[in-house]
Amino acid sequence: METPGSAPADAAVAAPADRAESADDPAAEREHSAATGPAWIFLLYPRWLAWLAFVIVAFWGMLWLGDWQFHRAISGNGLSWAYTFEWPLFAGFGVIFWARTVRDELRLRLGPSQKEIARAAAEAAAGPVLPDGIGTRQIDRPADDSDDDDLDSYNAYLDRLNSEVKSTARWRGYYGG
Repeated sequence: METPGSAPADAAVAAPADRAESADDPAAEREHSAATGPAWIFLLYPRWLAWLAFVIVAFWGMLWLGDWQFHRAISGNGLSWAYTFEWPLFAGFGVIFWARTVRDELRLRLGPSQKEIARAAAEAAAGPVLPDGIGTRQIDRPADDSDDDDLDSYNAYLDRLNSEVKSTARWRGYYGG
């Protein structure tokens, strides 16, 4: 239930003036585009067009570098054979990265599907799932260790080290006391 003065939960209910004020906000941009048009329209925004231009230039640049290395390899440079295959591979990675970025942005703008919501609800209801053979058990608290001589001697050693460090630190001005 909304309290008086709180923002509505649904972006489609928000007033157009509210959306216009937050035009620079990416979240508001997503809400506005989801409410007013197709989800892919963000690809026509200047920022996304600039990224697309960069991907195209980088793709062709890497293919050109691969061709250049190929010609060097044919001329007798043995190391260039590796680069001949690496540059086109890098170009492919760039295209795959771009496609996955667009896909992720589309999924974000469209929101989760009913199938994903149902699967997440079923996983949450089932609780944590552990692999076979792994379980949890309560670890017993250790007994009172006040009569442990080794622990007492170790704590005395730590106290002595601490007092030595504090006296040295005072001499160097690290502690005010």
